[in-house]
Amino acid sequence: QVFRSQLSISSVSDQDACRAGLQPVSQWKAYGLNGYPGFIFIPNPFLPGCQRHWVKQCLKLYPQKPNVCNLDLHMAPEKTIDLWGQSKEQLKRKGSSKREPRSLLEKLRWVTLGYHYNWDTKKYSANHHTPFPSDLAFLSEQVASACGFRGFQAQAGILNYYHFDSSLGIHVDESELDHSRPLLSFSFGQSSIFLLGGLKREEAPTAMFMHSGDIMVMSGFSRLLHHAVPRVLPNPEGTALPSCLDQALSSDLPVGSVIEHSSDEDWQVCAKYLQSSRINMTIRQVLAEGQKFPEESGTNGKGQAPSEDSHHQENSRAKRHKPN
Repeated sequence: QVFRSQLSISSVSDQDACRAGLQPVSQWKAYGLNGYPGFIFIPNPFLPGCQRHWVKQCLKLYPQKPNVCNLDLHMAPEKTIDLWGQSKEQLKRKGSSKREPRSLLEKLRWVTLGYHYNWDTKKYSANHHTPFPSDLAFLSEQVASACGFRGFQAQAGILNYYHFDSSLGIHVDESELDHSRPLLSFSFGQSSIFLLGGLKREEAPTAMFMHSGDIMVMSGFSRLLHHAVPRVLPNPEGTALPSCLDQALSSDLPVGSVIEHSSDEDWQVCAKYLQSSRINMTIRQVLAEGQKFPEESGTNGKGQAPSEDSHHQENSRAKRHKPN
Protein backbone atom coordinates (compact mmCIF):
# COMPACT_ATOMS: atom_id res chain seq x y z
CA GLN A 1 0.00 0.00 0.00
CA VAL A 2 2.95 2.33 0.63
CA PHE A 3 5.30 3.34 -2.18
CA ARG A 4 8.15 5.79 -2.64
CA SER A 5 7.11 9.16 -4.10
CA GLN A 6 9.30 11.05 -6.53
CA LEU A 7 10.27 14.57 -5.49
CA SER A 8 11.31 17.47 -7.70
CA ILE A 9 14.91 17.63 -6.50
CA SER A 10 15.99 20.30 -8.98
CA SER A 11 13.21 22.70 -7.91
CA VAL A 12 14.84 23.55 -4.57
CA SER A 13 18.53 24.39 -4.27
CA ASP A 14 20.44 22.88 -1.36
CA GLN A 15 21.09 26.42 -0.17
CA ASP A 16 17.39 27.35 -0.10
CA ALA A 17 16.54 24.10 1.66
CA CYS A 18 19.19 24.86 4.27
CA ARG A 19 17.92 28.44 4.67
CA ALA A 20 14.50 26.94 5.52
CA GLY A 21 16.07 24.54 8.03
CA LEU A 22 15.66 21.51 5.77
CA GLN A 23 18.03 18.82 4.52
CA PRO A 24 18.81 18.83 0.78
CA VAL A 25 15.74 17.46 -1.03
CA SER A 26 17.88 14.66 -2.47
CA GLN A 27 18.15 13.28 1.08
CA TRP A 28 14.43 13.36 1.86
CA LYS A 29 12.31 10.24 1.86
CA ALA A 30 8.77 10.65 0.54
CA TYR A 31 5.95 8.13 0.41
CA GLY A 32 2.54 7.82 -1.19
CA LEU A 33 -0.41 5.53 -0.50
CA ASN A 34 -2.18 3.41 -3.10
CA GLY A 35 -5.72 4.70 -3.51
CA TYR A 36 -4.81 8.21 -2.34
CA PRO A 37 -3.28 9.98 -5.36
CA GLY A 38 -1.74 13.32 -4.45
CA PHE A 39 -1.02 12.37 -0.83
CA ILE A 40 2.68 12.67 0.10
CA PHE A 41 4.19 11.77 3.47
CA ILE A 42 7.69 13.10 4.24
CA PRO A 43 9.26 11.75 7.46
CA ASN A 44 11.18 14.48 9.31
CA PRO A 45 13.34 16.26 6.69
CA PHE A 46 14.48 19.00 9.10
CA LEU A 47 18.12 19.68 9.86
CA PRO A 48 19.23 19.02 13.47
CA GLY A 49 17.89 21.65 15.84
CA CYS A 50 15.73 23.43 13.28
CA GLN A 51 12.40 22.11 14.55
CA ARG A 52 13.01 24.17 17.66
CA HIS A 53 12.66 27.39 15.67
CA TRP A 54 9.15 26.52 14.46
CA VAL A 55 8.05 25.38 17.92
CA LYS A 56 9.23 28.68 19.42
CA GLN A 57 7.50 30.68 16.69
CA CYS A 58 4.23 28.83 17.30
CA LEU A 59 4.37 29.49 21.03
CA LYS A 60 6.08 32.87 21.33
CA LEU A 61 5.61 34.85 18.10
CA TYR A 62 2.68 33.63 15.99
CA PRO A 63 0.03 33.93 18.77
CA GLN A 64 0.82 37.65 19.05
CA LYS A 65 -1.43 40.34 17.61
CA PRO A 66 -2.51 41.04 14.92
CA ASN A 67 -2.92 37.26 14.52
CA VAL A 68 -6.10 35.71 15.94
CA CYS A 69 -6.44 32.93 18.53
CA ASN A 70 -9.24 31.14 20.38
CA LEU A 71 -8.55 33.10 23.57
CA ASP A 72 -9.57 36.32 21.81
CA LEU A 73 -13.15 35.07 21.79
CA HIS A 74 -13.66 35.29 25.54
CA MET A 75 -10.84 37.46 26.88
CA ALA A 76 -10.24 41.20 26.69
CA PRO A 77 -7.64 42.21 24.05
CA GLU A 78 -5.16 43.46 26.66
CA LYS A 79 -5.23 40.02 28.31
CA THR A 80 -4.02 38.18 25.18
CA ILE A 81 -1.26 40.55 24.05
CA ASP A 82 1.60 38.49 25.52
CA LEU A 83 0.60 34.87 26.14
CA TRP A 84 4.25 33.82 26.27
CA GLY A 85 5.24 36.41 28.86
CA GLN A 86 2.26 35.54 31.05
CA SER A 87 2.87 31.79 30.84
CA LYS A 88 6.61 31.10 30.77
CA GLU A 89 7.34 31.16 34.51
CA GLN A 90 4.27 29.07 35.29
CA LEU A 91 5.25 26.54 32.60
CA LYS A 92 8.82 26.23 33.82
CA ARG A 93 7.59 25.45 37.36
CA LYS A 94 4.87 23.08 36.22
CA GLY A 95 4.83 19.62 37.72
CA SER A 96 2.93 16.50 36.68
CA SER A 97 -0.20 17.16 38.74
CA LYS A 98 -3.37 17.65 36.73
CA ARG A 99 -4.74 19.86 39.49
CA GLU A 100 -2.31 22.68 38.73
CA PRO A 101 -3.96 25.62 36.95
CA ARG A 102 -3.24 25.80 33.25
CA SER A 103 -1.25 28.67 31.82
CA LEU A 104 -2.67 30.74 28.98
CA LEU A 105 -0.38 28.95 26.51
CA GLU A 106 -1.85 25.64 27.65
CA LYS A 107 -5.34 27.04 26.97
CA LEU A 108 -4.34 27.95 23.42
CA ARG A 109 -6.19 25.78 20.89
CA TRP A 110 -5.74 27.54 17.57
CA VAL A 111 -4.10 30.54 15.91
CA THR A 112 -4.89 31.82 12.41
CA LEU A 113 -2.43 33.61 10.13
CA GLY A 114 -2.74 35.57 6.89
CA TYR A 115 -6.33 35.28 5.71
CA HIS A 116 -8.07 34.49 9.00
CA TYR A 117 -10.45 31.57 8.81
CA ASN A 118 -13.95 32.34 10.06
CA TRP A 119 -15.04 29.32 12.12
CA ASP A 120 -18.67 30.48 11.98
CA THR A 121 -19.12 30.99 8.22
CA LYS A 122 -16.29 28.58 7.24
CA LYS A 123 -14.97 31.23 4.88
CA TYR A 124 -12.05 33.58 4.36
CA SER A 125 -12.56 37.21 3.41
CA ALA A 126 -10.51 40.01 1.86
CA ASN A 127 -11.09 42.37 4.77
CA HIS A 128 -9.86 40.05 7.50
CA HIS A 129 -6.22 39.61 6.60
CA THR A 130 -2.90 40.30 8.29
CA PRO A 131 0.64 39.81 6.93
CA PHE A 132 1.67 36.16 6.68
CA PRO A 133 4.92 35.35 8.55
CA SER A 134 7.78 35.52 6.05
CA ASP A 135 9.79 32.66 7.59
CA LEU A 136 6.84 30.26 7.47
CA ALA A 137 6.02 31.35 3.92
CA PHE A 138 9.58 30.56 2.84
CA LEU A 139 9.50 27.10 4.47
CA SER A 140 6.15 26.34 2.83
CA GLU A 141 7.30 27.46 -0.61
CA GLN A 142 10.35 25.15 -0.47
CA VAL A 143 8.30 22.13 0.59
CA ALA A 144 5.63 22.80 -2.05
CA SER A 145 8.28 23.22 -4.77
CA ALA A 146 9.95 19.97 -3.76
CA CYS A 147 6.58 18.24 -4.20
CA GLY A 148 6.10 19.71 -7.68
CA PHE A 149 4.11 22.84 -6.83
CA ARG A 150 6.35 25.73 -7.83
CA GLY A 151 4.89 29.18 -7.23
CA PHE A 152 2.91 28.09 -4.18
CA GLN A 153 1.85 31.11 -2.11
CA ALA A 154 1.36 30.67 1.63
CA GLN A 155 -1.70 32.85 2.23
CA ALA A 156 -3.43 31.32 5.26
CA GLY A 157 -2.29 29.24 8.19
CA ILE A 158 -4.15 27.45 10.95
CA LEU A 159 -2.02 26.38 13.89
CA ASN A 160 -3.55 23.71 16.12
CA TYR A 161 -2.35 23.04 19.65
CA TYR A 162 -3.07 19.55 21.00
CA HIS A 163 -2.64 17.91 24.40
CA PHE A 164 -2.90 14.24 25.37
CA ASP A 165 -6.67 14.61 25.90
CA SER A 166 -7.19 16.38 22.54
CA SER A 167 -8.62 15.15 19.26
CA LEU A 168 -9.75 16.65 15.99
CA GLY A 169 -12.93 15.25 14.43
CA ILE A 170 -13.36 14.19 10.84
CA HIS A 171 -13.53 17.11 8.40
CA VAL A 172 -12.56 18.39 4.95
CA ASP A 173 -10.49 21.51 4.30
CA GLU A 174 -12.46 23.00 1.42
CA SER A 175 -12.89 26.69 2.27
CA GLU A 176 -9.97 27.79 0.10
CA LEU A 177 -11.08 29.10 -3.29
CA ASP A 178 -8.24 27.37 -5.15
CA HIS A 179 -8.16 23.59 -4.61
CA SER A 180 -5.47 23.05 -7.23
CA ARG A 181 -2.80 24.04 -4.71
CA PRO A 182 -1.74 21.65 -1.94
CA LEU A 183 -2.46 21.67 1.77
CA LEU A 184 0.79 21.45 3.77
CA SER A 185 0.83 20.00 7.29
CA PHE A 186 3.79 20.17 9.72
CA SER A 187 3.88 18.32 13.07
CA PHE A 188 6.06 19.01 16.13
CA GLY A 189 6.24 17.52 19.61
CA GLN A 190 4.37 14.41 20.73
CA SER A 191 3.08 11.88 18.21
CA SER A 192 -0.45 11.36 16.97
CA ILE A 193 -2.64 9.06 14.93
CA PHE A 194 -3.84 10.54 11.65
CA LEU A 195 -6.84 9.12 9.80
CA LEU A 196 -7.05 9.69 6.05
CA GLY A 197 -10.51 8.90 4.73
CA GLY A 198 -12.39 9.29 1.47
CA LEU A 199 -14.50 11.79 -0.41
CA LYS A 200 -17.50 10.63 1.64
CA ARG A 201 -17.58 10.92 5.39
CA GLU A 202 -18.54 7.28 5.94
CA GLU A 203 -15.66 5.76 3.94
CA ALA A 204 -13.28 3.72 6.11
CA PRO A 205 -10.03 5.63 6.71
CA THR A 206 -6.40 4.56 6.65
CA ALA A 207 -4.55 5.17 9.91
CA MET A 208 -0.94 6.28 10.23
CA PHE A 209 1.38 7.77 12.82
CA MET A 210 2.65 11.35 12.66
CA HIS A 211 5.83 12.04 14.59
CA SER A 212 7.73 15.23 15.32
CA GLY A 213 9.08 16.84 12.15
CA ASP A 214 6.86 14.86 9.77
CA ILE A 215 5.28 16.71 6.85
CA MET A 216 2.14 15.72 4.96
CA VAL A 217 1.05 17.15 1.63
CA MET A 218 -2.54 16.75 0.41
CA SER A 219 -2.93 17.62 -3.26
CA GLY A 220 -4.96 16.65 -6.30
CA PHE A 221 -7.50 13.94 -5.49
CA SER A 222 -6.38 13.85 -1.84
CA ARG A 223 -6.84 17.59 -1.35
CA LEU A 224 -10.54 17.22 -0.47
CA LEU A 225 -10.47 13.94 1.46
CA HIS A 226 -11.93 13.61 4.94
CA HIS A 227 -9.33 13.33 7.69
CA ALA A 228 -9.08 13.42 11.48
CA VAL A 229 -6.71 13.22 14.45
CA PRO A 230 -8.37 10.90 17.01
CA ARG A 231 -5.46 10.53 19.44
CA VAL A 232 -2.31 12.24 20.62
CA LEU A 233 0.25 9.76 21.95
CA PRO A 234 3.55 9.92 23.84
CA ASN A 235 6.46 9.67 21.42
CA PRO A 236 7.34 6.01 20.83
CA GLU A 237 10.92 6.42 22.06
CA GLY A 238 9.59 6.51 25.61
CA THR A 239 11.40 9.76 26.49
CA ALA A 240 9.80 13.05 27.53
CA LEU A 241 10.63 14.54 24.11
CA PRO A 242 11.53 12.91 20.79
CA SER A 243 15.29 12.72 20.30
CA CYS A 244 15.06 14.93 17.20
CA LEU A 245 14.07 17.81 19.51
CA ASP A 246 17.08 17.24 21.78
CA GLN A 247 19.48 18.08 18.97
CA ALA A 248 21.10 21.50 19.16
CA LEU A 249 21.07 23.92 16.25
CA SER A 250 24.32 24.41 14.34
CA SER A 251 26.08 27.63 15.31
CA ASP A 252 26.89 28.21 11.65
CA LEU A 253 23.66 29.20 9.87
CA PRO A 254 23.74 30.05 6.16
CA VAL A 255 23.37 33.62 4.93
CA GLY A 256 19.68 34.48 4.60
CA SER A 257 18.52 31.66 6.87
CA VAL A 258 15.01 32.13 8.28
CA ILE A 259 15.99 29.94 11.24
CA GLU A 260 16.90 31.75 14.46
CA HIS A 261 18.78 30.46 17.46
CA SER A 262 16.57 29.97 20.51
CA SER A 263 17.89 31.00 23.90
CA ASP A 264 18.27 28.24 26.49
CA GLU A 265 15.55 29.92 28.54
CA ASP A 266 13.11 30.02 25.62
CA TRP A 267 13.73 26.40 24.73
CA GLN A 268 13.27 25.37 28.38
CA VAL A 269 9.74 26.80 28.21
CA CYS A 270 9.04 25.18 24.81
CA ALA A 271 10.36 21.80 25.97
CA LYS A 272 8.19 21.86 29.08
CA TYR A 273 5.13 22.66 26.95
CA LEU A 274 5.88 19.87 24.46
CA GLN A 275 6.19 17.19 27.15
CA SER A 276 2.41 16.83 27.00
CA SER A 277 1.57 18.58 23.72
CA ARG A 278 1.73 18.52 19.96
CA ILE A 279 1.71 21.48 17.56
CA ASN A 280 0.46 21.26 13.99
CA MET A 281 0.83 23.96 11.32
CA THR A 282 -1.38 23.69 8.22
CA ILE A 283 -0.58 26.10 5.42
CA ARG A 284 -2.87 26.89 2.49
CA GLN A 285 -3.03 28.98 -0.66
CA VAL A 286 -6.50 30.51 -0.62
CA LEU A 287 -6.66 32.24 -4.01
CA ALA A 288 -5.37 31.30 -7.44
CA GLU A 289 -3.10 33.79 -9.20
CA GLY A 290 -5.22 36.86 -10.00
CA GLN A 291 -8.30 35.47 -8.26
CA LYS A 292 -10.38 37.66 -5.93
CA PHE A 293 -12.93 36.97 -3.25
CA PRO A 294 -16.57 37.12 -4.39
CA GLU A 295 -18.56 40.10 -3.18
CA GLU A 296 -20.53 39.22 -0.06
CA SER A 297 -23.42 41.07 1.52
CA GLY A 298 -24.49 41.07 5.13
CA THR A 299 -21.18 39.96 6.63
CA ASN A 300 -19.06 41.90 9.04
CA GLY A 301 -15.86 40.33 7.73
CA LYS A 302 -14.35 40.01 11.17
CA GLY A 303 -13.83 36.30 10.72
CA GLN A 304 -14.30 35.38 14.35
CA ALA A 305 -16.44 32.58 15.68
CA PRO A 306 -19.03 33.32 18.37
CA SER A 307 -17.46 30.86 20.77
CA GLU A 308 -14.48 28.58 21.15
CA ASP A 309 -16.82 25.60 20.81
CA SER A 310 -17.36 26.42 17.13
CA HIS A 311 -13.73 25.57 16.35
CA HIS A 312 -13.78 23.37 13.27
CA GLN A 313 -17.51 22.73 13.09
CA GLU A 314 -19.08 21.00 10.13
CA ASN A 315 -22.70 20.01 9.56
CA SER A 316 -23.47 21.13 13.13
CA ARG A 317 -21.15 18.46 14.52
CA ALA A 318 -18.32 19.92 16.62
CA LYS A 319 -14.95 18.79 15.40
CA ARG A 320 -13.00 20.85 17.88
CA HIS A 321 -10.30 19.47 20.15
CA LYS A 322 -12.22 17.53 22.75
CA PRO A 323 -11.47 15.02 25.49
CA ASN A 324 -11.60 11.42 24.30
